[in-house]
Amino acid sequence: MREITIAQATAEALMEEMSKDPGIFIIGEDLTAHGGIFGQFVGIPEKFPDRILDTPISETAIVGAGVGAALTGMRPLVDLHFADFITITMDEIVSQAATMRYMFGGQSKMPLVIWAPDGAGLSAGPHHSKSFEAWFMHAPGMKVVVPSTPYDVKGLLKSALRDDDLVLFFQHKKLFKFKGPVPEEEYVIPLKKADVKREGSDVTVITYSMMVHHSLEAAKKLEGEGISVEVIDLRTVWPFDFDLIAESVKKTGHVVIAHESWKVGGVGAELASQIQEKLFDYLDAPIVRVGAEHTPIPFSPPLEKRVIPDAEDVYRAVKKVLEDA
Repeated sequence: MREITIAQATAEALMEEMSKDPGIFIIGEDLTAHGGIFGQFVGIPEKFPDRILDTPISETAIVGAGVGAALTGMRPLVDLHFADFITITMDEIVSQAATMRYMFGGQSKMPLVIWAPDGAGLSAGPHHSKSFEAWFMHAPGMKVVVPSTPYDVKGLLKSALRDDDLVLFFQHKKLFKFKGPVPEEEYVIPLKKADVKREGSDVTVITYSMMVHHSLEAAKKLEGEGISVEVIDLRTVWPFDFDLIAESVKKTGHVVIAHESWKVGGVGAELASQIQEKLFDYLDAPIVRVGAEHTPIPFSPPLEKRVIPDAEDVYRAVKKVLEDA
């Protein structure tokens, strides 16, 4: 099977869906000059010049335009450039787009994708390095997607563009050049389905985005010590695939939850709570969480490395959960 980058998978998914649905268009800042700042829109300005729109710098206006277009039956993809800028658009997303279908008694739809590159590791400082997926788990009315591979990015983005509800689509900035197998034939991935990236029998590591790759690295190291680690990639952090999680937890009895975003109030906190509430009798040890230190993301590369979790943190967490058994 051919291998392409996540940036290429993104552009390919968009072009395929735009060819099928004339209602899909892209709106945001600096989209056309270089095919997007991460190369994620290469080829689209040439193929669909009237359906990829560069705007002035106003995230409030960009998301507001996307909400209005979605209400009229279009299927916009709003590019927020960096996920950090999503803070400026909270009213449009949380108070408007996420609630309109409910407030209008189902008479309207909200087929809007808000696409936001997130994550740290590029020494981009506190204004360009954050991960906010847990905020949008908390607010009802939207789906939250955070993929880790080119295959998943393409299949999930195609599903997001076809969905009739608001979808927040986060992609880690360090992964745009990551290559992986992607079939040339048509496929989609349901938004609510997790994926077992590695099967194991001793410990379940639940993760997503960049931490999938760190978790797989840790699992390989632990395999050399006779420890079998199952790695589950959530892919969609809300609604998450609790059935698959439960199946794995019942098998292993040990759980580590790993994400790059802050540990305090993160996705792992909700997952740990639900696992404890529903699967307590299957646990042989307390759940261990891995996440970023509770501090702004530093610009300094050594300090950033200190704050953001990696494979070694997952390795230590697995050792701890087994020691506590």
